[in-house]
Amino acid sequence: MLAGELYDAFAPELAEERIHARRLLAALNTTDAADLKERTRILGELIGSLGERVWVEPPFFCDYGSNISLGHGAYLNANCVVLDCARVEIGAGALLGPGVQIYAAAHPVERQARAAGEEYALPVTIGADTWIGGAAVILAGVTVGDGSVVGAGSVVTRDVSPSVLAAGNPCRVIRALEEEPR
Repeated sequence: MLAGELYDAFAPELAEERIHARRLLAALNTTDAADLKERTRILGELIGSLGERVWVEPPFFCDYGSNISLGHGAYLNANCVVLDCARVEIGAGALLGPGVQIYAAAHPVERQARAAGEEYALPVTIGADTWIGGAAVILAGVTVGDGSVVGAGSVVTRDVSPSVLAAGNPCRVIRALEEEPR
């Protein structure tokens, strides 16, 4: 699965890992908003690599959690979905709006392979200091470069260069972004 090859998503060991993640997600998604210590503890058990000062606003959903890396200060707003059947890296300072969906998982276009229940997955990288607008969808194998902004509702089917504004369905570059002093 992690090598990008076809795999059976219903293999017992994968099903067991997803059940473990679902239990942690249920706990996370029902924590008290003020119980930051418990949220951090659960995220530490769920997420493969967790930077400091990460904020994941419940509800949050993922397949495994163990294939996700969240960089320092990353922020995921409510209702984000990460299908992490391959590595999903979200860089330091990345901001994901509500309802952002990241799909590392995919299905073959060949009818027989789909009918046989085969899937594949490709890694997704969201660079540092990016902003992914609400309800954007990032597809398998995509990299969004550092400092870029993806407009709300965009469907990102291919890589986005660093430091650009990109939007649409399919997502395309609108313009370059110039560095602004902080």
